[in-house]
Amino acid sequence: MSAREQVLEANRSYAEGFGKGDLPMPPARRLAVVTCMDARLDPSKFLGLQEGDAHVIRNAGGVVSDDALRSLVISHWLLGTQEALVIAHTDCGMLTFTNEDLRSKLADEAGADASKVDFLPFPDLDESVRASLARVRETDLLPETFTVTGYVYDCSSGELREVA
Repeated sequence: MSAREQVLEANRSYAEGFGKGDLPMPPARRLAVVTCMDARLDPSKFLGLQEGDAHVIRNAGGVVSDDALRSLVISHWLLGTQEALVIAHTDCGMLTFTNEDLRSKLADEAGADASKVDFLPFPDLDESVRASLARVRETDLLPETFTVTGYVYDCSSGELREVA
């Protein structure tokens, strides 16, 4: 059975007993989370979240990119979130390459020109989180009352460490 078939079968089973169709659109905890797409991270589990509690925005590296910022703005102004967590993690793949590395790989293996694409790799977890925090704090699109804090999730222990 393919991975696609496995998840569709799991969805059928889930839907049979589904009873949460009446959850409101705004997140109950008025919280948004920006974190990495890494398959080892399950933010619902390590943050104790249930369906309907928070908006979870995931991308490679858990970076507050243009699109993540767009989602935070929508989350706040249209759905009432008041705070965000930015969560990077140890052993992140974004630490392992540069833009030029990936651009070269794409040129060599796919014949693609990615010279204008910034894949947003970073050499330091804490600095990446700090840059994302600054992006949220400095935007004119969110009010000063919108709070944001940053963390690094330890893939070995499951613990969060706050980034100062």
